[in-house]
Amino acid sequence: MHSPIETDAVIIGAGPVGLFQVFELGLLEIKVHVIDSLPEVGGQCIELYPDKPIYDIPAVPICTGRELVSNLLKQIEPFAPQFHLNQEVSTLEKQADGRFLIGTSLHQYFLSKTVFIAAGVGAFQPRLLALEGIDAFVDQQVFYRVKNPDQFTGKRVVICGGGDSALDWALHFVGKAASVTLIHRRDEFKAAPQSVAKMRALCTSGQMQLIIGQITGLESSDDRLTEIAVTDIDGKVQMIGLDSLLLFYGLSPKLGPIAGWGLEIDRKQIAVDTAHFQTSIPGIYAVGDINIYPGKKKLILSGFHEAALAAFSAAAYLAPEKQIQLQYTTTSPKLHKALGVSPPTFE
Repeated sequence: MHSPIETDAVIIGAGPVGLFQVFELGLLEIKVHVIDSLPEVGGQCIELYPDKPIYDIPAVPICTGRELVSNLLKQIEPFAPQFHLNQEVSTLEKQADGRFLIGTSLHQYFLSKTVFIAAGVGAFQPRLLALEGIDAFVDQQVFYRVKNPDQFTGKRVVICGGGDSALDWALHFVGKAASVTLIHRRDEFKAAPQSVAKMRALCTSGQMQLIIGQITGLESSDDRLTEIAVTDIDGKVQMIGLDSLLLFYGLSPKLGPIAGWGLEIDRKQIAVDTAHFQTSIPGIYAVGDINIYPGKKKLILSGFHEAALAAFSAAAYLAPEKQIQLQYTTTSPKLHKALGVSPPTFE
């Protein structure tokens, strides 16, 4: 084993709540390392809805997931967090001195005094299409996530699914793609009613097509996917030509290795107290969608609140002899210095 990186805090998860946890810890002079299984920072905001509008961030009437993450990264710049991406935390063991030894799937190790689990819904994976031969085209013509919308401009796009992701992207590509076809196994949708109404109106006007059925086969030529077979409820098969196939069958959230760390788990979430957002193991905190407590609401703004209280609790845990004072970024010279800003002047 390589010598572990020693630190005061490790944050598991680089989504919006994990990023704000960096900020709250930074204000308390606690340096952190951040680990995430995804190849880029942003969590579900970037993976699932980077360009979808968000309306419930306080004082921000509207922003996209991408904009939210960009602003959070700018906010935490003064604290210079170190990110370790594209690796999953596989082991976590408490040591004799009270610190936690953390190991990742890339055999990187950390020795940390505190741990913050901000892993969203856990290690989530998209539900895959079980169809022989489809795997050969994944990330070439078949996609479970949209990372670069521009690559579908002018293409014949087929989208499968009945939830918000499927409808949102179908509506997005109308007028940009050469054609848009939405496939769903039934004529009922879980997406927002206004999205469903808009989709039906576009189908009526001929700007996109809706097919009720399931994909049951594919055709290819010269290592390119050319057609898919769609079977309706009556068994009738229809061949659909395409350039790109986008599959949105939902996500399968899994706690993964977290389930074996000895934490109290309730309904596949980590139980915490609402005074400190500490788990059943002192020194380990859980914030955001991964935790559960009475009255829990899975909202980004709730996660921000949890991160603030968890940071203060961790500061007291790290230095029990020290009195942790609440300071305000508007008036504290100490915080102004930490943030690298000039103190405000009042006339």
